Amino acid sequence: MTISTPGLVLHTTPYAESSVVAKVFTRQLGVRSYMVKGVRGNRGRVKQNLLQPLSSLDMVVYVNPKADLNHVKEISPRHPGQDSDPVANALRFFMTEVLYKTLREEEPMPALWDYVDAVGANDYSPSPAQFPILFMLTVARHLGIEPMDNHSRREPLFDLQQGRFVAAPTETTLPPTLSEALHNYLSDGATHNFPLRTRRELLNALIAYFQLHLNGFSHFHSHEILHTILK
Repeated sequence: MTISTPGLVLHTTPYAESSVVAKVFTRQLGVRSYMVKGVRGNRGRVKQNLLQPLSSLDMVVYVNPKADLNHVKEISPRHPGQDSDPVANALRFFMTEVLYKTLREEEPMPALWDYVDAVGANDYSPSPAQFPILFMLTVARHLGIEPMDNHSRREPLFDLQQGRFVAAPTETTLPPTLSEALHNYLSDGATHNFPLRTRRELLNALIAYFQLHLNGFSHFHSHEILHTILK
């Protein structure tokens, strides 16, 4: 049986002489692994750049519920081209790593897929500098681990372990400045112009938050590239 589905490339691994195994976030089937033949080599029928991180594809794939690895029948790009400047590349690499380390081969998540496909086409609203934090919060919401925005004068400190704002500091609470910044991001989408240092520290805090609440979210590196590019 075959099915048509759009997909977003998360990771590829070379296989044999000219093939790759691609882990793809599909809209209809969730995350799946596919054998894509004829990719590597000068005469490959599928161009290597078609399988870059977060490439958006139209796919016709074989479906075998009993198989961990299925095959691709047809594959083509969904968008005519993507911005290739360093900032756009770094953001796509960051998004890909977040998704690769959080999504499991489970039920489809079409709402999350639509969001990622839209922003992957260079809609980094409200700005590239603010986007990584907003992206992580959006993914957290779709995964059911969104921080609770119960911020108040009585409970002003965000606790990474509890996932909510608390009254007294603990080993896992953020300092007041970062807690206030997180509250602003959660409440109004961060229309404020936070200093570079605050954004960097908050992004690092959200990575720690994901590590506390998701199995397998470890050895995260792409944010280090963002810290050198985004100002």
